[in-house]
Amino acid sequence: MKTIIFKTASTYLLPLLILFSVFILLRGHYLPGGGFVGGLIASIAFVIHSFANGLEQTKSLIKFHPGFLMPIGLCIALLSGAAPLLVGQSFMTGLWFEDPLPVIGMVGSALFFDTGVYLVVIGVTLTIIFTISETL
Repeated sequence: MKTIIFKTASTYLLPLLILFSVFILLRGHYLPGGGFVGGLIASIAFVIHSFANGLEQTKSLIKFHPGFLMPIGLCIALLSGAAPLLVGQSFMTGLWFEDPLPVIGMVGSALFFDTGVYLVVIGVTLTIIFTISETL
């Protein structure tokens, strides 16, 4: 599947799908979406790129092994769940900043938890798919 049309399309789809995955991540607390769906969309972007351009070119684009995203995402999710303990609340209680940010809106611990899930999903999905692709 390394046609010139597919290669060209994947070059344009990669940044668009990554941008869309971040959009889905940011809107996920109030509407359908979130870290899991956003992470899957970002992973699909890299899988499409690797199908069109080869696994080695996609790996060189990422610059590091995607498995490194898993512990980082887990730490972010754990810290966002544990943050309410510092202010006397129970684990995983939502904390919110008082003022909304201009582009993002209201920022709270749920966004950080979703970001952690986003990174874990990208790390797990790409590690599995890249490992399977290497063995074929």
